[in-house]
Amino acid sequence: MRRVRTVTDHERRARLARRHALAPTERVGDAVAATRAVTVLHATEPATVALSLQARVADLARDDVRAALEVDRTLVKQLAMRRTLFVFPRDLLPASWGSASARVATQQRGRLAREVVAGGLAADGEQWVAQAGDAVVALLAERGELQAAEVRAAVPALDVGIEVAPGTAYGGTQPVVPRLLTLLGLEARVVRGTNAGHWRVSRHRWALAEDWLGEQPAPWDERAGWAELVRRWLRSHGPGTAADLQWWLGSTKTAVTRALGDVDAVEVRLEDGRAAWLLPDDLAVEPDVAPWAALLPVLDPTTMGWKERDAYLGPHAAAVFDRNGNAGTTAWWNGRVVGVWVQDDAGRVVVSLLEDVPPTGRAALAVEAERLTAWLDGERVGTVYPSPAMRAALA
Repeated sequence: MRRVRTVTDHERRARLARRHALAPTERVGDAVAATRAVTVLHATEPATVALSLQARVADLARDDVRAALEVDRTLVKQLAMRRTLFVFPRDLLPASWGSASARVATQQRGRLAREVVAGGLAADGEQWVAQAGDAVVALLAERGELQAAEVRAAVPALDVGIEVAPGTAYGGTQPVVPRLLTLLGLEARVVRGTNAGHWRVSRHRWALAEDWLGEQPAPWDERAGWAELVRRWLRSHGPGTAADLQWWLGSTKTAVTRALGDVDAVEVRLEDGRAAWLLPDDLAVEPDVAPWAALLPVLDPTTMGWKERDAYLGPHAAAVFDRNGNAGTTAWWNGRVVGVWVQDDAGRVVVSLLEDVPPTGRAALAVEAERLTAWLDGERVGTVYPSPAMRAALA
């Protein structure tokens, strides 16, 4: 019988430092390589994309981020796992379109059709959504990139609102066009194109996928799509448990189990005895990494990469995450979260520790704070997801 090897927390931290390009000695050369290092980037907050890349690329300019997203188009924003907006390496899009994005699209199409009927816009919600989607696609084919407001102005029949979550504190009337564009994006008919706003603000235009990408890749078969997402995640995040994968994918236990089989994943044990998985060609023991520090932004893909986070969060989950599971900024020393960072009134990055850190660690974190301060160059980055520890530091 094959002996199941144990991957210690120490080794997991070394893998994280190297695979996620976080240790200063392991940084990569460009935005695409940095994105591949973590499979995808969180993009719910626009600033997160640039700051996640800055942490992993040795000499990143703001224009490098815009070029990858809007000129070379090697990185593309896509709504996918857990109905969350990510930045994908372009070649991974078809796998998501056939699996994670398609799963969310099915849910969102049915919900929108029901709300159209409930709002009195049409008796047949499915037909209305289909015809409205075709009208938007035809408009973008004729006019090119447009913002949601421009679509509403160009097609008066779509300049209507629907009531969402009536009777709740977060309910209200919402314009239908942004919901429709989001659905079309999930279905790979349109993509988020040029950002008309500042790098910290999302004012994206929408474009036909074929126009923006110069081609229309076909979505992968659902099973193959899930398998490819699992393969990429295990390469960057492994070892991980089935629960980690199910949460990260926003999928089902059945889909995860099948995908692990499809990629020939090998079972290992974590230090606490839980079963986890690695790719069959990735079983060698990870070499140690020299002590390192990193400062990561709100919703960084490393902080958000696993459901079960004790190995790197320790006792700090309640301080670093809000009640909805959104991670704030984090300060890392040797593969563990030891604090958070904020900016003072002058825009300087200030580290606030949650535990004792040795002098070498404090010095390394100070170097990273200076590096990030210089990169931000006086610009202050806000967030709608401040963690309790961030609030305390700002106070």
